[in-house]
Amino acid sequence: MTTFVLSGSDRRILRGNGQLLEPLVHIGKEGVTPAITSNLDDRLARLNLVKVRANTMDRHARKLQFEALAVSTHSVLLGTVGRTALYYRPAATEVAAEAPDAPVTHD
Repeated sequence: MTTFVLSGSDRRILRGNGQLLEPLVHIGKEGVTPAITSNLDDRLARLNLVKVRANTMDRHARKLQFEALAVSTHSVLLGTVGRTALYYRPAATEVAAEAPDAPVTHD
């Protein structure tokens, strides 16, 4: 997995763009299931920026669910507001373009 780092200004811009989005993934009372993880992964592959809403009322459980989704989908959790979280994962071409070239070795 390639890691990527977002600057503060990048995060701010993405969170601003996320305000206009409707939640596309909903976490039900069953919590984070493989189907939800797969759904978020598919949407991130197509859209890069996805809003998720959780049904659980427990703040600690919600935080754990949101963090687990970020890890399992290899995305960045940009922030949470109440029961809503915003995830970002750059397209594979963006990550490849930012990756440094492999060092050249001469024999």
